[in-house]
Amino acid sequence: MVILADVVIPRSLDLLIARCLGDGPGRQVEAWLFEDEAARRGAEERLRAAGIEARLRSAYKPLLHFFLEEAALDGVTAVRIRYPIHAAANPLRFRMEAYPLAALLDGRPLCFEPGGDDLHYEIGLSRGAGGEELHRVFAPNRVRLDLLGREGLSPCGWWRCRGAGPDGRPPEDEAFETEYEAAFRLAMESLDRHGWGESGPRFGVLEMRVETGGIERPLRYGEECLSTREGLHEDLYFSALEFCGARAGLPPGDRRLQPGQIVPDIRHGEGPTRLRVAILPREAAGERESGRVAAGGEDELEAAVRPLPLERIALELDALPGEQLEALSVQGRPVRGAHVPGEAGIGLVVTAGQHANETSGVVGALRAARVLASAGRLGFAVIPLENPDGYALHGRFRRVHPHHMHHAARYTALGDDLEARDGPPWHEKAARLEAFRRTGARLHVNLHGYPAHEWTRPLSGYLPRGFEAWSIPRGFFLILRHGPGLEGMAGALMCHVAERVADVPGLAAFNRRQAALFEAHLGEPPEPSHAGIPYSIAPRLRPGPPMSLVTEFPDETIEGGGFHLAHAVQREVVLAAAEWLEQEWSTVPAV
Repeated sequence: MVILADVVIPRSLDLLIARCLGDGPGRQVEAWLFEDEAARRGAEERLRAAGIEARLRSAYKPLLHFFLEEAALDGVTAVRIRYPIHAAANPLRFRMEAYPLAALLDGRPLCFEPGGDDLHYEIGLSRGAGGEELHRVFAPNRVRLDLLGREGLSPCGWWRCRGAGPDGRPPEDEAFETEYEAAFRLAMESLDRHGWGESGPRFGVLEMRVETGGIERPLRYGEECLSTREGLHEDLYFSALEFCGARAGLPPGDRRLQPGQIVPDIRHGEGPTRLRVAILPREAAGERESGRVAAGGEDELEAAVRPLPLERIALELDALPGEQLEALSVQGRPVRGAHVPGEAGIGLVVTAGQHANETSGVVGALRAARVLASAGRLGFAVIPLENPDGYALHGRFRRVHPHHMHHAARYTALGDDLEARDGPPWHEKAARLEAFRRTGARLHVNLHGYPAHEWTRPLSGYLPRGFEAWSIPRGFFLILRHGPGLEGMAGALMCHVAERVADVPGLAAFNRRQAALFEAHLGEPPEPSHAGIPYSIAPRLRPGPPMSLVTEFPDETIEGGGFHLAHAVQREVVLAAAEWLEQEWSTVPAV
């Protein structure tokens, strides 16, 4: 083990209280911190008892917190928001930061207007004949440079103090670094200071453990939750990945990067924030794994309401006929699949769990495989979990934060996206390549998911860099990639699958609801749709079967009825694609 950082950071709220009490009574204080409402209100009461008027607000999503904590909406008939636009931020940044306000207004119309660069929202609350009530909401942000020299406008702590007081000091109005910001900065600086080799960072596990307070507030819409701890996980993971890529000399977003497994372990803590960054040896299968995560009340596949345990996936594969496929993950876990020849080998390969925090496809693949195998007509191969190392990490994360999106479990234990792996040793990808070989793959159905709630990187410009289009959910959709000359065939496949999947009970209403909220905040979703299912069709980017159908259901990380709907949709996509391929396979070239 190599310790890169091990520090205790004082809680900003405690420092603020001490500062105010030291200044004495008679001053008016405003401050913005990364603290939940209960902590802020408790501090206000303590200061009020000492003769200090204080209003403490959230530095994270201040507009939304204004509506949650301060706005009186009784009698309001419409809401107008003029949002700031800043040169150092995406033009839609502050409009997107309002999400999911439209869902919390109980049907009141919401409109947005672009504003100036003074970091204030201007809010108009229409009250019928009473005219429009105006408010201004400050969004404390400052421009930061990251370790790669990139500029970003990010939320920050802020302090305002009015009233001269006995010593005659002038008013104060300035940013200050909270413990939330300091933990992120110190973690990243520890990476920058370490003496990595010439080829860039290489490690078994890079663990960044933070115990901190903050905000964890579920909202009364869908899977939405305001979580500063989730935001810190996302920011540490992707910032570390970007740092490793730059040090390795790779272009931004190159998914072949293999630094090792990056593990941000963010825990709730009281009082000061504790940060430890350490390089650990590569873990082996079985280490730190304990306890089963039940699939449902009776652990039945069709009734699963949360991700399956690894043992259940293995049992389902054992029950399938045909020949086994197997590779070995980086940490030594089996990557298992089945090749079921059937009466007709049509070249169908089904995979799931490439990104291990996208879990509904695992269940959907197994459910579809059951149906196809029992019919016995169609030959196919299925690999329901391609990335078991990431899946095991996701299970560990879920025991602490069951509803966070956990992108640090997305890629393999080497840190790369297995699909982008372009040479040996193949590790996990060997199973997929063998499935393509055995089936003479014509169609690859690759079951995926994406965040079920807003995805933010609060300390790196707020929007997830490179994934801005994925930052808020917009329903279930399909992506089809095809080889040369197959545009028409790809369109026919897409239409067939969309029409079949549209009949899954509950999906149409789900998609309408998510599309409406997306449109209220950002305008029309970017993709066209068929039968109510958004889609995109484009030439393939990497070698592989002639056609690849990718599903995207917002499943990171859901449970209950939403998870059941997700894997029902994934199942239906596979069956619809198999149905189309059974009719058309002879016209589709093999891999």
